[in-house]
Amino acid sequence: MGMGNLLQQVFSGENAPAETTQLITILLVPEFSMMAFTSTVEPLRVVNRLSGREVYRVRIVSVDGEPVTASNGMTVLVNAAIDEVKNVSTILVCASFNPEQYCNSRLLNWLRVHAERGSCLGGLDTGSYLLAEAGLLDGYRATLHWESLAAFAETYPRVEVCEDLFHIDRSRISCAGGTAAMDLMLELVETALGRDMAQQVSDQLIHERIRKHQDAQKAGISVRYNSHNPQLESVIGEMQRHIEDPLTMCQLAAVVGISRRHLDRLFKNYLGATPGEFYVNLRLDRARQLLEQTAMSITEIGLATGFSSSTCFSRSFRTRWQCSPREHRKRKAQGASAPQVKSLLRAEAV
Repeated sequence: MGMGNLLQQVFSGENAPAETTQLITILLVPEFSMMAFTSTVEPLRVVNRLSGREVYRVRIVSVDGEPVTASNGMTVLVNAAIDEVKNVSTILVCASFNPEQYCNSRLLNWLRVHAERGSCLGGLDTGSYLLAEAGLLDGYRATLHWESLAAFAETYPRVEVCEDLFHIDRSRISCAGGTAAMDLMLELVETALGRDMAQQVSDQLIHERIRKHQDAQKAGISVRYNSHNPQLESVIGEMQRHIEDPLTMCQLAAVVGISRRHLDRLFKNYLGATPGEFYVNLRLDRARQLLEQTAMSITEIGLATGFSSSTCFSRSFRTRWQCSPREHRKRKAQGASAPQVKSLLRAEAV
């Protein structure tokens, strides 16, 4: 993963006096991730402390200049409204739940203006949604929280989605959120100030290992399913890669070079289910994410998760969660604000 010249200038002050302070602007979106926010800010604070000077200054903004409440209910004061800030070289958009609910022309136009001026733009957690909605990730490679990856990929096909902890593509930064934001900042600190400084910051924060961008967001298959059988792990991996175009049980067995009978025994012994049941549940989990996070129609979601018809999809969904996909979406919409409910109801008519 290469750091572009722009990012090197922003985070290391390249071609700037040695005592120059680098200003990082963080835009907080309502329901933002407090973990992602603090994981971004704290490494910069520690750099300043260890350096004995203000290497980095953090400016916190909101769309209207009012305090912003995080998803955990805590409220953070901000320094300014977005229209009040000038000389913005780096903007990190911190979001989490319901990012689409907070999209508005004022915010999107502000991001576009600064992109045109050459600012470095980043998304923390689901902050990438807002950058993508503004069209600022088209043609870029980006990541975000694993729970939103599938829906994001369906909604923004012009963005090259990856499952990295964080990713830097030219003047765009994206991050899965949570503690991954700390690894992102440590990567930037290492690029700007050297490995030793990054390790000192990591030690101060009791961060046992600085993870790289390609590290997994979630626990591996062996940890998640408490299995160390390589054949079972290979089969599950193939299932995860073939959600939209499911493989048959015979095809799955052939991929790892075992018999169909042995495949059945593996799943029964390790997971207490048949491979078919396990596979359907993986696809239904993906379908539920798409129902909750996109405006795709029921038919489109069924096809995107490998069901041959909406009837087949609805029947399987009801068996799993005792309600239809349409009912599930409406229940979720009842807890949303009016703009989000309208979006979901429009999707039902597609």
